[in-house]
Amino acid sequence: MVKNIFMVVKNISSVGGINRVVSNLCYLLAKDYKITIISCTTLEESPAFEMPIGVCLIHFKKLYPDFCTKSFLDKLKFSYRFNKLLPKDSQNFVIVHQLLFPFFKAKNTTYIRLYHGNFETGFKKYLHKPPLLPPRIRLFDILIILSAKQIHLFSKLHPNVKVIPNFLNDLPNTTTNHTQKVVLSVGRFSEEKGFLRLIDIWFTVSKNPHLKEWKLHLVGDGELKERIVAKIHSLGLEDSIIPKPFTKNIQEEYLQASIYALSSHYEAFPMVLLESGSYALPSVSFDVPNGPSEIIQEKSGFLIPDKNLQGFALKLQLLMENTHLRKRLGEGAREIVLERFSKKAIKPKWQEALNI
Repeated sequence: MVKNIFMVVKNISSVGGINRVVSNLCYLLAKDYKITIISCTTLEESPAFEMPIGVCLIHFKKLYPDFCTKSFLDKLKFSYRFNKLLPKDSQNFVIVHQLLFPFFKAKNTTYIRLYHGNFETGFKKYLHKPPLLPPRIRLFDILIILSAKQIHLFSKLHPNVKVIPNFLNDLPNTTTNHTQKVVLSVGRFSEEKGFLRLIDIWFTVSKNPHLKEWKLHLVGDGELKERIVAKIHSLGLEDSIIPKPFTKNIQEEYLQASIYALSSHYEAFPMVLLESGSYALPSVSFDVPNGPSEIIQEKSGFLIPDKNLQGFALKLQLLMENTHLRKRLGEGAREIVLERFSKKAIKPKWQEALNI
């Protein structure tokens, strides 16, 4: 029997962590399954990240121009229409990243929710109390989360929770040159990513006369772009902070830097720490719930108590002043990615989840 995987995303053309995970999963599973991506809100746009040959792409809004998910009726309609796309004579796995709830279920089909967020942001109302009624997430047969530290919380909502972290499809052959004087941070220019407080941290760092040659590269785009640029200018940092647009060739950005800075207010499982680590970049990150503490260890970087901007600045300066330390921690970061977050390490977990 043919085995199909259908992956459901909001917009496959947007540059972001979810679509990067989708691309990696396609490369991981394409040899064993026929994969189709359902991009809900697009008409004909191309994927933001490369996909293996043979992966099909269906633009749901092109099939159904009235598609939306504003009301409960809309969501029911989406579930019904989606099942029409599933072949009846094969075994199907539906991996939902965004939007779809399986109110209607097709035969020979397993519905899996891969939840990319953390419990605190998505299910805050259930932090200290169980739900009175079964939440919609229980409609899925399997709930996959990214962090083992959250399984006790998600188990309140679903009886079949599995932990499968994000991973990198391939480790790069080249690593960075640690003598370069560039600190890098990549992500959406949105409130939760903390770029505004990273600028404040850099303002402190820039006062050190020994670090005048260093640059901070901010790679991304989003609704806070104008505020970020305005803040850079208001603090007189336009010569040392360089905003850059998103690029599909992100490898160049990692190879131009020797330190990675993560200033987010919250994360689920930051792919950027895996990517930067694979290029042997040591990291400085706030110890916000879940993600960073599962990736950064003593041998790979520094975790700073959340909101401690001064502590973040001090560790950043420590790395900036010591090439040998950058190299040693960077090599440790690459080792962690290879041992725990490579395709070889993660594929057995997906095989187990799909071997229903």
